[in-house]
Amino acid sequence: MAERQKNRPGQFQLATMLLAGIGISTLGDFIYLVAINVLVFKLTGSAAAVAGLWVIRPIASLLINSWSGSMIDRFNKRQIMIITDIIRGGVLLVLPFVTSLWYIYPLLFALGVCSCFFVPTSTTYMTKVIPIESRKQFNSLRSLIKSGSFIIGPAIAGGLLLSFSPAVAIYINAVSFFISAIIIYYLPDAADEGNETASKVAVSSNRLSLSMIKLDWQQFFRYSKMNLYVMLVYSIFEFVMLFTLALDAQEVVFIQQVLQLSETDYGLLMSITGIGSLAGSMLNTAIVKRTPLHYLIGVGTLFVALGYLIYAFSFSFLSVVVGFVLLAFAGSFANTGMITFFQNNVPTEQMGRISSLFGFFLSVLQIMITVLVGLIGYMVPIRSIIIVGALLMFAASLLLFVLVMLPTKKRYFQENVATEG
Repeated sequence: MAERQKNRPGQFQLATMLLAGIGISTLGDFIYLVAINVLVFKLTGSAAAVAGLWVIRPIASLLINSWSGSMIDRFNKRQIMIITDIIRGGVLLVLPFVTSLWYIYPLLFALGVCSCFFVPTSTTYMTKVIPIESRKQFNSLRSLIKSGSFIIGPAIAGGLLLSFSPAVAIYINAVSFFISAIIIYYLPDAADEGNETASKVAVSSNRLSLSMIKLDWQQFFRYSKMNLYVMLVYSIFEFVMLFTLALDAQEVVFIQQVLQLSETDYGLLMSITGIGSLAGSMLNTAIVKRTPLHYLIGVGTLFVALGYLIYAFSFSFLSVVVGFVLLAFAGSFANTGMITFFQNNVPTEQMGRISSLFGFFLSVLQIMITVLVGLIGYMVPIRSIIIVGALLMFAASLLLFVLVMLPTKKRYFQENVATEG
């Protein structure tokens, strides 16, 4: 341990190792997404069973995010990431041997629980170890890696499924988690966790309890009340993103039944969208240093909503392509801007709690909106639902654009000093 701390990586090496770990894990995730759907469908032959895969993560979020932040902010971030990566890798090694949904779903729930810990923990860790002046560029590279994985991952999964069983693809994802854990092991602790003795004292004096969770909820609402602008900007952005998920749930029905496009057309559309996302991420990485943070958020989100608006009013394959490419292209800018805004304006000592509790409310809203859109779909035409949803997204993005462009709020978008919570 002492030797590892002595050989702490430099700033460039640290960022490179972080990005490598993220890239390997993300690529594995996209391979897994294809493989697990194929595996469950082969086992059951049921489309409903496959659909059930997509509700496990929100359920895990509802049950875990209400208290996970209390642990994330008090325990060693690097150790949490290592443990959750090892658990996820172990679960995936076991998964192909399971032949009953009664065991598959609990295992996938365990993966969801680990993700509920890993995602906010990694965000907090990166905020602590990446200097504020480098965050925007680092986040743009994260977006580029995700976009590249979005294209490469399913392609690799498809190739593996042609020659091997879904189990092989799932094993590759398991290996990606183990590699990620090894990389994280060689990273330093966050700034306030470098002292091993102090870390042990902190753990022993901060045992998780109901009173602690209650106190953290009170602090969350107190922070939200004192930082209304930050929470309003973040909430509106997430509202737009939630509607993208809800509308995506109706995407196949709209494209195949309303627009009368074939499955081949749909597959081609997804490929073109992925290329648009990758192109946007590459341009974002190239110009992010010279682009103000509020422009990334305001203009990026506005064009995402505009892309959905074009998609909602589409009557041909070409118009759908234009809408999807636009929203995929702009998404990288919007997400990079919002992640950086969140990191710069939320105190790192509360970031785990704030992101986890906010995620709890988002999960509730996501389930409500998705179910509502699905139910309304039985009563009114799908196109009407898509149009209303796209109009709501566009109205919210316009409001967000106005909010981030207010001259009186410039201090929230400074990129060389964090705003005090």
